[in-house]
Amino acid sequence: MDNVESNLGFRLMAFGYRFRDLRLPRMNILKDVGIKPGFHVLDYGCGPGSYILPLAELVGESGKIYALDIHPLAIQKVQDIASKRQVANVETILSDCKTGLLDNSLDVVLLYDAFHDLSGPGGVLEELHRVLKPNGVLSFSDHHMKEYEIVSQVTNGRLFRLSRKGKRTYSFSKEE
Repeated sequence: MDNVESNLGFRLMAFGYRFRDLRLPRMNILKDVGIKPGFHVLDYGCGPGSYILPLAELVGESGKIYALDIHPLAIQKVQDIASKRQVANVETILSDCKTGLLDNSLDVVLLYDAFHDLSGPGGVLEELHRVLKPNGVLSFSDHHMKEYEIVSQVTNGRLFRLSRKGKRTYSFSKEE
């Protein structure tokens, strides 16, 4: 796929997400996760940044938000949101797997509607396990997958165990 097609596809997706977010605000999903002020959170596969402003509200000025995506337009969109809304605690990461973050540095990782698209899901889960604190939470949702697929694929490598099933998300704890 060339860059023009890729950029058009991203723009169409971002446009569609505006309607989705009106119908189901992202804050309603994040309330299930238990994010508190001061938390460090990674939005893995951040797309057009739908979760950035609700996350900023939850983590407060003392928290930190990392937004990772493989698509340069996603990174640009998140940077634009942070700049326009003057959210200073957002850092973007352009990557398809590695975060560049320190071991055991994150309280929560959001992995929403991206897992089904990953070329190397095992490597991504290893990276997320590495950066999550021992009591950290991997919050997972992917409407392209059935429940048994989600649970088996995330727990298969014995890096994570299912700790709670919420209304719209699954919470996984880090195995030591």
